[in-house]
Amino acid sequence: MRIGDNPEKHSNQLEIDSYHRVVIPVYIPNLTEDYFRDGLKILKLCLGTLLHTINPKTRISIIDNGCCDEVINYLKEQFAAHKAIDQLLHSKINLGKVNALYSAIKSNLEPIISITDADVMFLPGWQEGVEGVLNDFPEAGMVSPVPTSRGYASIYTYSTAYYGLFKGKLAFSDVADPDGMIKFQESIGRQMYEPIHLEKYLTVANKRSKAVIGCGHFVATFRAEVFEHAPTENCHVKIVGGSENNYLDIPNDKGGFLRLSTLKNYAYHLGNSEEDWMLKKYDEVLAHPKNEHILASLSKPHPISKRGYFVGKVMHKLLFSKFKRSFFKLKGMKQPY
Repeated sequence: MRIGDNPEKHSNQLEIDSYHRVVIPVYIPNLTEDYFRDGLKILKLCLGTLLHTINPKTRISIIDNGCCDEVINYLKEQFAAHKAIDQLLHSKINLGKVNALYSAIKSNLEPIISITDADVMFLPGWQEGVEGVLNDFPEAGMVSPVPTSRGYASIYTYSTAYYGLFKGKLAFSDVADPDGMIKFQESIGRQMYEPIHLEKYLTVANKRSKAVIGCGHFVATFRAEVFEHAPTENCHVKIVGGSENNYLDIPNDKGGFLRLSTLKNYAYHLGNSEEDWMLKKYDEVLAHPKNEHILASLSKPHPISKRGYFVGKVMHKLLFSKFKRSFFKLKGMKQPY
């Protein structure tokens, strides 16, 4: 039997005291297998640097995606200790990366949403960097703090290609932080870049700013509007298999949004093995003053039209693939890229 009247009925408008949310799915099922042995150590580096580098108007959602007891206990401790971590969601089974992400993405109201793997080390300035690109490019929907000189080649940058060719200015620029890209390819255990890729990357500029074309999605920041273009059904793949393309990359591109990266490198992908340099860098991050910079306002989204997307698709295939050598030479790249 219900007695009385629910007081929430008389003040039923949702209000939030944040504008940026970070979502982290965590899957560390044990600490005994070689692949997961350092998982908790890496997670501590990730969460420690994230907490130190976000501003007071940022909140964190952590999804325990079938973790072992040691990891669950650590997450509970962090949830109790930090105001910024306002959501800790538990699942006894692995829901898959995308479903775990969307459990938080679809239930929160912040206009800016960052997603990150649990093996990312955040560096001071990352939040100002990605928010700055979103603000300076109203057409941008997806921005990573980790630039990649191969991002232009993605088939999910058709809207970005259109903007760069017809509205912005495309050019090759000097790589601001080649060490970041070197550490990334080391973290994934394979060579991704040739020497020229560590010297130059393809950038797009407007009257306000410049950014790198393309980005990965192990850590990326989105306008919330991007997810309005996502599939409505659940994802039936745990990881890879096109899942991130379908639920992250394609909604951004088909929604008419640019896919960009910051010029500087503001985060490291750590992989699954702790190394001495990571501990040194962790101490450097925590020695840096905490982030107190709050974005005053965010530019209203201004996506590319559907026509622009299809024009960009054609131009991307022609200029970034079939006639890439000639087009890049026109843009100042004299050697194979």
